[in-house]
Amino acid sequence: MRLVDNDTSLEQLCATLSKQKFITVDTEFVREKTYFAKLCLIQVGWRDDAAIIDPLALKMNLKPFFDILTNPDILKVFHSGRQDIEIFYHLSGKIPYPVFDTQIAASVCGFGACISYDMLVQSITKVELDKSSRLTDWSLRPLDEKQLDYALRDVTFLINCYEYLDNYLKEHHRQDWIKEETQSLLDENCYKPDPDNAWQKIKHSTHNAHFLVVLKELAAWRERKAISNNVPRRSIIRDELLVSIASSLPKNAQEMKQVRNMRVESVSKKAIEEMLNVIEFARHQPADKALRKQDQEKRVRIPCGAAALMEVLKLLLKIKCEQEGVTQGVVADEHAIRDLCCGNDKDNPLLQGWRYEFFGKEALAFRKGLAYLCYDTLKKKIVISKKEKEK
Repeated sequence: MRLVDNDTSLEQLCATLSKQKFITVDTEFVREKTYFAKLCLIQVGWRDDAAIIDPLALKMNLKPFFDILTNPDILKVFHSGRQDIEIFYHLSGKIPYPVFDTQIAASVCGFGACISYDMLVQSITKVELDKSSRLTDWSLRPLDEKQLDYALRDVTFLINCYEYLDNYLKEHHRQDWIKEETQSLLDENCYKPDPDNAWQKIKHSTHNAHFLVVLKELAAWRERKAISNNVPRRSIIRDELLVSIASSLPKNAQEMKQVRNMRVESVSKKAIEEMLNVIEFARHQPADKALRKQDQEKRVRIPCGAAALMEVLKLLLKIKCEQEGVTQGVVADEHAIRDLCCGNDKDNPLLQGWRYEFFGKEALAFRKGLAYLCYDTLKKKIVISKKEKEK
C-alpha cells in the first residue's frame, strides 16, 4: 500500500496511473457540519497495486490526479459514484470521464437495485468485508493501519467487481442498457446547486399558488445562505418550520415567534429579519403558473380507466425483470408506465431503444389488447402471449 501525502509521491503515482487502461476510485469524506463535502481521502486501485492519497496533507496539490480523472484514455471505475464525482467536480471544476459505475451495471446484471459495495463484493468474490471502521471520522489525523486498510478495500475488490460486470454486460449484449444512467453522472447540472429549485425537495401539503411562491423564495434564501456559509440547510432552519412559516405568512417578529414549532432560541435574530424581508418580497409577486404546474406534476393522479392497466403493467414489468435479472427502475419509472397507460407515447423512453425491445413492445401490445398473461406449465413461469401480430 502506498500512502501519498506529498507532491512528489503524487506525481510518481500519477505517472503509473497514466499507463493504466482502467483505475478504481473511491473517496472518504465528512459532510455532517458542512454544505459541501470535505474530502479526506482518495483511494485508487489498478491491477498491480493500490494507493491512498491524503488530500489533507499540508499544501497538497491535487491537479496531477485531477488530470488523470479527465484523461479520456483511462476508464474510471466507481461504485455508486455520484457523491465522489460531485466532490471532484467542486474541487476541480471538471467531471471525471470516462466512467463506469458498478452499482449501475449491477442493476442490469441480476444483482438488484442500489446494491451496496459490501454485498456486491460478497456476491462476486465470496469475501465478506470488515465493516468495523465504517464510522471513522476520516478528517482526524493520524489514521491507523486498520483504518487505511479498510479504506483501501473499497478499490481493491472493486477491480474484481468491474471485470465480472464488464464481462457479463458484453456476454449478454447489455452495454447500451446502462449508457443513459451512466451519462446522467456526467451531467454538470446534477452537481450545481440551484437555489430556485430547492423548494421542490421540501415536502408540503399546502398547494395554493401564493404559498408556493413564498415557499420557493424562502427555500432559495436558505439554500444561498447554506452555500455561502458552507453549512447544512437544517442548521439554518429545518424543512418543517420553513413550511409553517410559508403557510403562516408572519408580518413581523412577534408573529414569527408565534409560528407553529418556532423555537426562537434556535433561529437567529438576523435570520428572522431576513425571512420577513423574503416574505414581504414574495407577497407582492404574482402567482406563478409554472410553479403550480411543477407542483401539480408531483401530485398527478392517473385516470380511473387507466389505473387498473397501470397495476397490471407494473406487475408485468416485475415479472419480466425477475426472469431476466434486471432491476425494474433501470427499465422504467412510474412516470413512464403511467404515460404509457394514458396513451402519452411521444418521447416515452419505454418506446425507444433497448427498453422498447425489452418491455415496451409487449406493454404496448397488452395495452392494445393484443397480448395477455398466462402460466406456461412446461416452462413453469408466467409468460406474455400474443393474440395476433401487431399491425
